[in-house]
Amino acid sequence: MDERQEPELIRTGKVRFFSHATRFFQYHLPTEYVLLGVIEFVALNISFSLGYFLRFHGSGWGVAQGDYVPGALLYSLFMQLSLIAFGAYQRKSRQPIEMVALRVAGSLSVGMVAHSLTFYMFPPLFMGRGIIGLSFIISFVLIMAVRMVYQQIDDNRDLRLRVLVLGAGKNASLIRHAQAEGMLDSVYIAGFVPMLGDGEGGVEFDLVTPQGRLINYVADNHIDQIVLAADERRKGLPVQDLLDCKMSGIEVIDLSTFFERETGQIRLDILQPSWLFLSEGFGVSAFRLVKKRLFDLVIVLLLLPLVTPIMLLSALAILLENKGKGGILYRQIRVGKNGRLFEILKFRSMVIDAEEDGMARWASTNDERITRVGSFMRKYRLDELPQFFNIFKGEMSFVGPRPERPEFVNELAENIPYYNERHRVKPGLTGWAQIRYPYGASIEDGKRKFQYDLYYVKNYSNFFDAFVLLQTADAVLFGKGAR
Repeated sequence: MDERQEPELIRTGKVRFFSHATRFFQYHLPTEYVLLGVIEFVALNISFSLGYFLRFHGSGWGVAQGDYVPGALLYSLFMQLSLIAFGAYQRKSRQPIEMVALRVAGSLSVGMVAHSLTFYMFPPLFMGRGIIGLSFIISFVLIMAVRMVYQQIDDNRDLRLRVLVLGAGKNASLIRHAQAEGMLDSVYIAGFVPMLGDGEGGVEFDLVTPQGRLINYVADNHIDQIVLAADERRKGLPVQDLLDCKMSGIEVIDLSTFFERETGQIRLDILQPSWLFLSEGFGVSAFRLVKKRLFDLVIVLLLLPLVTPIMLLSALAILLENKGKGGILYRQIRVGKNGRLFEILKFRSMVIDAEEDGMARWASTNDERITRVGSFMRKYRLDELPQFFNIFKGEMSFVGPRPERPEFVNELAENIPYYNERHRVKPGLTGWAQIRYPYGASIEDGKRKFQYDLYYVKNYSNFFDAFVLLQTADAVLFGKGAR
């Protein structure tokens, strides 16, 4: 009986001890940032412990109210959630250390304010200002030290996922375009291998031609992942070489899966219908729907006391600007789950009779129909706050594709394949497309945003919803994508 050959990377001693992506539910997160998050969570706990000790040094550890361990965990949780919300765990183009320090300081400041608010709602959790202040200072120092060490390691050893692309034609050119748009900063493209049947890509490729077995080239160049981007897979794919790589621990994926993981969207220009129903995701169950509904209700009950004063001030500002005319709220018909129509609530941000001719129009940059108060509200998404009541009624969810007007849905569905699949879930107050793409004001924008919406429909969960809500905080505070 023939013995199976030992995997090539193990035989040569080039085995990987951990993958470059850690899977949480159906999401693939860069392992480097998972480790960074764990290290910084420990650093935040140490910061709180040191702040507690310095505050009560010489008075004994039992002087403060309560046990400091729950306080340390709560403090660390709020601070790390704030870091996540402000994009501290996303790979961006290399930033100077001053910008990193500004982002970290801002994140920790917001986290400290949010943490302090819990003392008023849950007095037993109270910790003195001295402890929090000292912990904040120590946290900033330790987090910056960790970030500087991380940047030094990243400078010496590029920690990005190393990808080899099989193909140098039309399909492969999509990777080149995505690189140029800054959508693939999290990966390092080691090169493109020309394949038989490749068409004209219209761009320049960094071509590589492995000599001998592909597995040897992969091992020598520390490749982590192979992406199949050949224009014609039936012509000359190196099946045995790919099997050797797969069995040696190298991930082999198709182009659609690569874009889904690395850009958070499902590309329509390369989408095959079979990929939609053969890939993981798009799961529907009663338990999943109940979890999402409970998540929405809990978030509404937690946030409503905080946003109510903002809503009252917004209503007052609208009344004063419009001199009591036209009403505070604006109602508009939108398309909801399974195509059902419902009436969405918004604060009035446009002049009265903005569409007096009855024609639906996209909002544009510097739209003259938007009032001064409305412009401010739209920038910080305050005009959407009345939709808390749509969520409470069950017409909307906190996270989901933004609901569109029926006139726009009909137009977009005629021009964008699979567009009505976004109505498989409830529309959201915020969404994955809202934090990843600017305001849409055309069919082309609608197509680009739908690619993110389709990704959400495929992969949504309470974990994903919580992540989108955290990222929305960054978009709201800095007015990103508003119009």
